Amino acid sequence: MSTLSHGLSSIDLRFQGRSNVIAAAVAESAGGVAIIDPGPTSCLETLELGLQAQGIRWPDVRQILLTHIHLDHAGAAGTIVRDHPHIVVFVHERGVKHLIDPSRLLDSATRVYGDQMDRLWGEFAPVPAARLVSLAGGERVEAGGRAFEVAYTPGHASHHVSYFDRSSGVAFVGDVAGVCVDGGYILPPTPPPDIDLELWAESLDRIQAWSPSTLFLTHFGPSMRVNAHCAELTEHLQFTAARVRASLDEPGSDEERALRFEEWLRQELRHHMTETHVDEYIVAAGFRHLWYGLARYWRKRST
Repeated sequence: MSTLSHGLSSIDLRFQGRSNVIAAAVAESAGGVAIIDPGPTSCLETLELGLQAQGIRWPDVRQILLTHIHLDHAGAAGTIVRDHPHIVVFVHERGVKHLIDPSRLLDSATRVYGDQMDRLWGEFAPVPAARLVSLAGGERVEAGGRAFEVAYTPGHASHHVSYFDRSSGVAFVGDVAGVCVDGGYILPPTPPPDIDLELWAESLDRIQAWSPSTLFLTHFGPSMRVNAHCAELTEHLQFTAARVRASLDEPGSDEERALRFEEWLRQELRHHMTETHVDEYIVAAGFRHLWYGLARYWRKRST
């Protein structure tokens, strides 16, 4: 458990037995508890132990706030609500139907992860419609005994929102502010199918307009140099996007291009960190998938 501010903390979910990969955030007050991005069901036991260490029981948890519905962020939501049906889940309006019926989401993920789905993510149970609150961005929602401002922040995902607790200055930004372990290299996560560089830039502007003191990243933890963080992410996003665009003219299949990109990115990160940290980034982001998201973006632009 790591403390962010009074009443705000985070839990390292120890995804696949590794630290510094997925973090769930917790907001706690006399008004109850909210969890921001509870992670996948494969990490649910670790989440429960982390809550217990803070003296929190499931009856205390009133809300789950989802930045988006990717399995590493939202996978446990349906299982939690099934076992604790008093909990309400907040999600962007584009994600609502996929939480009610996750079949298309799971079909898409299975094409990527194959027979590793259960080992990596565990169950992705549906969330009853009656327990969902649909967001568009611009709202103020009460959760965990405090008011969160909501912004629509696409670019990484078309159904991505961010949450700002003005009382603490912490913005919970999911994946739109990148992957950053121990204050190191800021890697843009660019899996298919929703990558959009222009919308991503607008989302970062929207977050900076809040003037937060801290960005909380699901991968991994707080960053307190907000403007420099966003500038570095933008630079790295343009850098990797240009590399993928150039690779589209290279010989070979998409699989071969993605493998070359994976090795290129691994070598880039080795200039900035130890091999152990590189492995943490690979587990958090899946380098090969990043090529496919940016390739899809450039091909859509060309047509």
